[in-house]
Amino acid sequence: MIIVLEKGISDEKIENVIRHLEDYGFTVHKSTGEEQIILGAIGIQPNFDTRKIKILEGVSAVYRVTEPFRLASRGYQKENTKIKIGDVVIGSNDVVTIAGPCAVESEEQIMTIAKIIKEGGAKILRGGAFKPRTSPYSFQGLGEDGLKLLRKAGDEFGLAVITEVMDPGQVELVAKYADIFQLGARNMQNFPLLRELGKTNKPVMIKRGMSATIDEWLMSAEYILASGNKDVMVCERGIRTFETSTRNTFDLSAIPVIHKKSHLPIIADPSHAVGIRDKVIPMARAAVAAGADGLMVEVHHDPADALSDGPQALLPEQFFELMDQVKKIAEIIGRKA
Repeated sequence: MIIVLEKGISDEKIENVIRHLEDYGFTVHKSTGEEQIILGAIGIQPNFDTRKIKILEGVSAVYRVTEPFRLASRGYQKENTKIKIGDVVIGSNDVVTIAGPCAVESEEQIMTIAKIIKEGGAKILRGGAFKPRTSPYSFQGLGEDGLKLLRKAGDEFGLAVITEVMDPGQVELVAKYADIFQLGARNMQNFPLLRELGKTNKPVMIKRGMSATIDEWLMSAEYILASGNKDVMVCERGIRTFETSTRNTFDLSAIPVIHKKSHLPIIADPSHAVGIRDKVIPMARAAVAAGADGLMVEVHHDPADALSDGPQALLPEQFFELMDQVKKIAEIIGRKA
């Protein structure tokens, strides 16, 4: 349920409403909006009589939520969630760019690429230290050594850092080096990992599962929100269909759908979506036009020798070209990049 409280309600009355909800078996989350306070009551009680809450002092309205995701829904929070990482704000009017290699390969490699993306205007450095690969014989990442290099490059060039965490046991280690946790497509429904990330105080970006519906995707976000972490964003990275012309099918329509259903920021990852270098820029342009709050693209100065996903990584000059184009598109739709 969603409970809208009256404007100017006293703290005593708020606590009374919360106490009643908890007595009825609900878990309560409070959201303070610009005008009113809203309570989200989480719990499966299909026959609960909402009048028991409507009659309480200070309650303006009570609504049943039909979506299975309560805390991620627009009904629970009307205003867009804004996630702050240093001086970067994701979910604001700015279109934020996250860029870097698929995997951290060496100090020279990550430093070179970090310098390139900084010059191009990116705010966040990406790079995998732990890599989930289809083949057990493929490069799996440098582990903690990779995390240290990623952090060093971020500090050197004034960039925030995002990297993937694959297992609940890695959360504490990754938290030492990263500013943002990335949850990969293969782990979108890794529920123990979702709950563990919900206990942290660092932002989490959830990539859409390869065959996941939008509601399933938002339910994964709900796990983290319900565990206490409010700084969650989602990332459209393409879904698996019968089409083989590109690596995946980039679901651009997911961007406006997410904005309609949820207050969470949405990032677009055209690199993984199409998997082919010359198609990344057109899809990135389209994602910004569709309303994405940020872009995540792969960049490599020597993609021919990259240890992971070289064919989809932009060359430096292509990245600079993309950033120029994104700025122009963002201005047209009233945003900044």
